[in-house]
Amino acid sequence: MARAARLTGCFPGRRADHAVYGARGLVVALALIPEAISFSIIAGVDPAIGLFASFTMAVTIAVVGGRRAMISAATGAVALVIAPLNRDHGFGYLVAAVILAGVFQIVLGALGVAKLMRFVPRSVMVGFVNSLAVLIFMAQVPEMTGVPWPVYPLIAAGLALMVFFPKVTTLVPAPLVSIVILTVITLAAGIAVPTVGDRGELPSSLPVPGLPDVPFTLDTLTTIAPYALAMALVGLMESLMTAKLVDDITDTRSSKTRESVGQGVANIVTGFFGGMGGCAMIGQTMINVRVSGARTRLSTFLAGAFLMVLCVVFGPVVSDIPMAALVAVMVMVSVATFDWHSIAPKTLRRMPAGEITVMVVTVACVVATHNLAVGVVVGSITAMVVFAKRVAHLAEVTAVTDPDGTTVVYRVTGALFFASSNDLVGRFDYANDPGKVVIDLSAAHIWDASSVAALDAVETKYAQRGKTVEIIGLNEPSARIHETLSGELTGSH
Repeated sequence: MARAARLTGCFPGRRADHAVYGARGLVVALALIPEAISFSIIAGVDPAIGLFASFTMAVTIAVVGGRRAMISAATGAVALVIAPLNRDHGFGYLVAAVILAGVFQIVLGALGVAKLMRFVPRSVMVGFVNSLAVLIFMAQVPEMTGVPWPVYPLIAAGLALMVFFPKVTTLVPAPLVSIVILTVITLAAGIAVPTVGDRGELPSSLPVPGLPDVPFTLDTLTTIAPYALAMALVGLMESLMTAKLVDDITDTRSSKTRESVGQGVANIVTGFFGGMGGCAMIGQTMINVRVSGARTRLSTFLAGAFLMVLCVVFGPVVSDIPMAALVAVMVMVSVATFDWHSIAPKTLRRMPAGEITVMVVTVACVVATHNLAVGVVVGSITAMVVFAKRVAHLAEVTAVTDPDGTTVVYRVTGALFFASSNDLVGRFDYANDPGKVVIDLSAAHIWDASSVAALDAVETKYAQRGKTVEIIGLNEPSARIHETLSGELTGSH
């Protein structure tokens, strides 16, 4: 009893709701199966490897992760990174890379890599969400082309069930009802359509822990390290972006540092169990959080546990589930995930052109590369360029000459950094100004060495004409950087 109580404590929630959590976990588990098999094919490994990875990732992250209800499993981004390693060196090296990637993620998490999320602007986040929805839908297109005609009415029926069934009751997740009903219909009527079993053979036993079959040498380390680092970075970026998205959806906060370390622990466990590694799985997380309404660790744990139960115990039954049922679920997820408000004409008319550009660039990069990490990086860089260009125009210089004509005061306003300070040198009248020049920076802020160098250049140009310059009004941080760097940035001093 004590042990059961402790387990219940690990997964917050009312006991009466556990059946509902189980149903939600079952929906996610069903959706994980074809995805895990597909990603196994991308990585060039047996389908069981992807399924094992999804099981160990979900169960482990449910305990050690920082974001409740988020699903981690084998993913396409990770599969793309490690596929060349498996192809060129073999499966043992792939497993070793997964373990090393987990170590890298723990180290990066401990060093505070999660704090970098504060530099991801909202326009990139919106682009990330919208591109995610597009990718989820695009992944279903192959399942809707070149297939028997009954697939289309089955998908339509599945969508209708998920739209209207919640109006009857929300006690049972509508996606689960849709999957069960469509499976019963296809089996009872003998309708020949693609099924889960057509994607690959399901495992018949649980994974067994072991060491990777590689020589433990420096050569092995140098071979797997680049792939492991790439996997660690891609996995962390997708996981942290997904965690932030779930935070927004659920209006709650999560520990990004714990999530980063947790991803590392989960990948290490997955590697020792012979899995292909993974990270947060955005589509299945949306099923769990947005469609099914899950909010606890228990839903994540049950998704992984049910995945193995379904494969090992109910493999023949699961193999008969029509792919149309799962396609309908994922199409509904893509529709629910897309931020339709962001592309509404009213929103676009009010939003600055730079923000729209960043969002479009993010979506375009993700759709073109099928890599969410690439879109986030390029989108963030674009946002920084847009921001720098916008802020650069905020620096203004106005001049006032004393009535006696012996002093001129230049008042500088705005942020001085590399983009704005480049034009600063040309804003002064060196030849015609009187002998004393005062530069008032009380309404400005010095951010970098470029600004200090620009002020030094101004002083030098006046000094060459026998005129003196006095800088006043520096706030404390600006005074500190100016005092430290002034006169030290060129070899002539």
